[in-house]
Amino acid sequence: MLDANLPDRAPGSYVPYGAKPYYLPEPLPPEVEIEVDSDLREALESAIYQLGRLEGVSEETNTNPIVYTSLVRREAVESVLIEGAQIELEDLFRLDTLDGVEVTKDVQEGLNYENAVIEGANQVERTGEITTDLLDNLHMQLLKETRHDGKTIETFRQHPVHLPPPETLAEPFIPPAPNRIPKLMDNLVGYIQTGGPYHKLLDAGIVHYQFETIHPYSDGNGRLGRLLITLQLIGQDYLSRPYLYPSAYFNEHKVEYVTRMRAVSEQGAWESWLQFFVNGIRQQAADAVERTEDLRVLRREYEATYGHEKTAADRLAMRLFQHPYVTTSEVADLLNVTKQTARNAITELENQDILRETTGKQRYQEFKAVDIFDILTRSFD
Repeated sequence: MLDANLPDRAPGSYVPYGAKPYYLPEPLPPEVEIEVDSDLREALESAIYQLGRLEGVSEETNTNPIVYTSLVRREAVESVLIEGAQIELEDLFRLDTLDGVEVTKDVQEGLNYENAVIEGANQVERTGEITTDLLDNLHMQLLKETRHDGKTIETFRQHPVHLPPPETLAEPFIPPAPNRIPKLMDNLVGYIQTGGPYHKLLDAGIVHYQFETIHPYSDGNGRLGRLLITLQLIGQDYLSRPYLYPSAYFNEHKVEYVTRMRAVSEQGAWESWLQFFVNGIRQQAADAVERTEDLRVLRREYEATYGHEKTAADRLAMRLFQHPYVTTSEVADLLNVTKQTARNAITELENQDILRETTGKQRYQEFKAVDIFDILTRSFD
């Protein structure tokens, strides 16, 4: 049973409501002082350093366009994977190549996230503000043409929800009743705009906890809450574009992610949650920098081997950094050659293990850039 007598450090309380009480978080900033010890300070310094390195990839994104695209799409894929979608990074690149392909609902969710994070980042960079209207618009973008579209889009929820616990035998978590949401969200957005007494990265962790606890929409809260992290980092001038993919860390540590946030609600365990959150920012920023560097090295290797572009195969190899997933028809258009020449170029790169056919079919074949996707999808320590 849920304990109605939470400790004084807990930033909220359970309120009787029907068969089970809901959790009502206190407005921000937290009333209890959060202790920033040496471990958390060290984590903050490391995260700031890695974010600085990540912001430095902007030059590479100009010369190597796949860098920016892959960083954004990795976040899109990882965020919807947390929600149980069946999707791979290749699926989003495949959409760039194939006309008229049927898009599954899961892939649509990934595409929606990609569009929403780019749109949100552009607006925050332009205005410097995160508003309720912006969140509503991004929520609509996230749920567009998915299995959850309809009257729930772009409005706060009008009914209670039960969130399943990470542990099998634990009680579900019930966010605030619908009538509490508008005031809580006004406070949350106000806190984002004015800032609190803590470091900006800690504020991002505090806001993420509060947003997920309020759970303001009927669906899409997890995706929007994680997208909001990136928007805050842009608004705080840590990033100029959405290079970070924090969802990969939360997906890797999914149970701990949920458990630590619930420990804030019921125990006031802010410090352990923020340590976890900041470590995630640090790890994913470092990961993104490493992938970017590997793509830079690969591009230089390709330039040394294929950069003279004497043959159609050479020209195709160099264009894989803009089009890592191709078909014969696309190669013919891309290189302005006949389909036979395109097929010959693809075959040559297949023989060199640069391209690999993905469908297993004899007709309507599709090919991916092996070296590039190896860097984009492999696990880094």
